[in-house]
Amino acid sequence: MKSWSRPWVPRLAGAGLPPRIFDTSSQGLAGTTTTGVATLYVCGITPYDATHLGHAATYLAFDTLIRAWLDAGYTVNYVQNSTDVDDPLLERATERGLDWRELAASQTELFRGDMRALSIIPPDDYVAVTAVIPEVAAAVDALVRLGLAYEVPSTDSIDGEPDLYFDITAAAEAGPWHLGLESNLDRPTMLRLSAARGGDPERPGKHDALDPLLWRAARTGEPAWHTVLGLGRPGWHIECSVIAVNRLGSSITVQGGGSDLLFPHHEFSAAHASALTGEPFARIYSHTGMVAFEGEKMSKSLGNLVLVSQLTHAGADPRAIRLALLAHHYRTDWEWTADSLASGAARLESWRAWASTPGVSGVLGDPSASGNGDLVTALRTAVAEDLDTPAAIAAVDAAVLTGATATTADIDAVHSLLGIDLRA
Repeated sequence: MKSWSRPWVPRLAGAGLPPRIFDTSSQGLAGTTTTGVATLYVCGITPYDATHLGHAATYLAFDTLIRAWLDAGYTVNYVQNSTDVDDPLLERATERGLDWRELAASQTELFRGDMRALSIIPPDDYVAVTAVIPEVAAAVDALVRLGLAYEVPSTDSIDGEPDLYFDITAAAEAGPWHLGLESNLDRPTMLRLSAARGGDPERPGKHDALDPLLWRAARTGEPAWHTVLGLGRPGWHIECSVIAVNRLGSSITVQGGGSDLLFPHHEFSAAHASALTGEPFARIYSHTGMVAFEGEKMSKSLGNLVLVSQLTHAGADPRAIRLALLAHHYRTDWEWTADSLASGAARLESWRAWASTPGVSGVLGDPSASGNGDLVTALRTAVAEDLDTPAAIAAVDAAVLTGATATTADIDAVHSLLGIDLRA
């Protein structure tokens, strides 16, 4: 599936430090240093009601990570999926009287446009779940053969075919994964989140209430594919496991996504991947905070969404939106208000005025201007320490307040590390 165009990222003199980011599994900062390619898998959208600011904040966080890696001289291999077949998408398509494929395609294109507007670095592989159904089916078949999956009878499937579930107890005994490895949650919390986030802990016939669905046998009126497993479609978590492992290898540097994916989605996608490879899925599990609006977490189910496209169509500069998001640390929960955008716009205007001031030779951004010799170092230090974009913004604000001329290096660093092109 096509991605979106890649923004230009200026190359800075020297090299920054490989960033340290918070690892949910160890509950501490972890270095991302690697001797090979830095690999990143970030869960993509289910394409409906795209792109709200919660989405944007998540992809902006991992865009910052990629920019820090590139500045450190790393090669990056980044993969993202699009869950273009899933129960919530099917339900929304039915509500709107649309074919689910039409809804997914239109919303995916809207998402691409929003990411392009926000100067988000695209994935190297942008993969639709519908494009990898045979891969997923083969992986589920492998889990069955390993004794890590089992059948659960179905009363409403076509021809009475069973569904297939992942055996979390058997998987924990067979490999490096165990329940709670990533999430650090207790079982009662897991059961509550499973019920609220697409699981079915009350379904009879499961070995463990938390065992996740791997393969759903075909139902009347639902999309299904003919595979080695028969007619059906994947469960939610296994698709990400397969896409990541088949494109990034058996153990990746960082698995990322919103904190609402911590359990069950990330917990079990890591479990499936480890069961298939015999290795830990990722060195670091990274999660972003939630963005609220009008007192509640911004979510599709609540409908309290602020969309990137709504803001840009109303005339908002995408750089102001980006600055409004970067003003909050990626791991914090915070609330979007009208003041958020106003603050981002005011900051952008201030920074652009600073960047456009002629240097001592009359050249914009004159590299010989004495200005802010430490700004590049300050920006590199901030993003390397758990992607601290608020500290990076504060460093630029301080430089602007000095009244000193911005150098070419300053302007390039703001562009490279924060994604704000002050020359445009």
